[in-house]
Amino acid sequence: MRIVYKSIKIEMKTPIDKQIADKVIKDFGIDDFGKATIREVVAISNNLEKETGTEFVHMEMGVPGLAPSQIGVQAEIKALESGVASIYPVVDGLPELKKQASSFIKAFIDIDINPAGCIPVTGSMQGTYTSFMCCCQCDEKKDTILFIDPGFPVQKQQLVVMGYKYETFDVYNYRGDKLKEKLESYLSKDNIAAIIYSNPNNPSWICLREEELRIIGELSMKYDTIILEDLAYFAMDFRDNLSTPFEAPFQVSVAKYTDNYVLLISASKAFSYAGQRIGVACISDKLYHKKFDGFIKRYGGGTFGSVFVHRILYALSSGVSHSAQYAFAAMMKAATEGNYNFISDVKEYGIRASKLKKIFTDNGFKIVYDQDLDKEIADGFYFTIAYPGMTGAELMTELLRYGISAISLDTTGSRQQGLRACVSFIKDHQYPLIEERVKLFNDLNKN
Repeated sequence: MRIVYKSIKIEMKTPIDKQIADKVIKDFGIDDFGKATIREVVAISNNLEKETGTEFVHMEMGVPGLAPSQIGVQAEIKALESGVASIYPVVDGLPELKKQASSFIKAFIDIDINPAGCIPVTGSMQGTYTSFMCCCQCDEKKDTILFIDPGFPVQKQQLVVMGYKYETFDVYNYRGDKLKEKLESYLSKDNIAAIIYSNPNNPSWICLREEELRIIGELSMKYDTIILEDLAYFAMDFRDNLSTPFEAPFQVSVAKYTDNYVLLISASKAFSYAGQRIGVACISDKLYHKKFDGFIKRYGGGTFGSVFVHRILYALSSGVSHSAQYAFAAMMKAATEGNYNFISDVKEYGIRASKLKKIFTDNGFKIVYDQDLDKEIADGFYFTIAYPGMTGAELMTELLRYGISAISLDTTGSRQQGLRACVSFIKDHQYPLIEERVKLFNDLNKN
């Protein structure tokens, strides 16, 4: 007697049904999901999570996922109890905050900057908005901002809101000495008002080196172009110990190589103080006092610093809340005096990134920005992933069906195909869940 065994095909289902995912995206009126804003992706993933009851792995939004510094919290409570809420803050900042910002920069960047040039802003986003406006008013011939990309998508949105022009290039193929020729191809047109980049970089987590910052600084002097250095992830290159005040190694900065700079330092990530919307825009001494023809024509006079503070910033917000300024001043003071190691608190992001990158790469994914010149990319707040045969938009859409949300690199100015993944919201219990879903994804999609 012959026994015949029938093969049984087991269909593996994704956690989220494709039709449900497609309907939710369609309801948002988004024709190209790969170009969805961060907030749209968050809203869509939240809707899917609510509708299906499936826990999502949220890697789309760069929001701190650690507890805020208690030094800041206590300083803010004390300030509020003293009655500061009844008084308008001085628009150029509390003297104590300006003093502590100047000391903090000396301690961790080894740069001297006058406290007068350290201006509190309602988060670095207001700092960039004010800086863009100020830079584009200096000289009517210089009406364009140059992005060294990839970068923070909302900064381009700010320029769209203001009606200013911008140009951009992906630094992926222009590291090291190649950066000089690429920058000069733009600067030689004499229309670039400012250059902006983040360091460490959002989203790739590459860190521009001293030699690259020297190139940027020297060219900014040659072409009289202002550099906007976004230090939102201050000293978070965990490959080096940058946590000891007044001792090398320091956070690298273009400020070593030019007088034409504004440093944007945020309390959001390094101090986990995002909710109170506080940062400082630190203008070099020379640029702060520099006069421009554009200001004479528009305002009848003024220096870069005075226009930044008393014309533009005053019109935008009339100052940053008193209590948040007291909080930031206290945190920077404690760090500068060596009483608070803020870097040790945020190293958790590097640990999360290391675990997640292994899960993805063990299951067919690759890291897009994997090298930082001659070093492997650091583990930090973000990392970038791609899957063979898929565009960033396709991968972004497909992963939604597995309860994983991230944003396409297209929206960051990158020319590479893939996604930006943020580690801040990852919880300890989610690693097995992520591994299970990523393995299923690979099993269903690998050739």
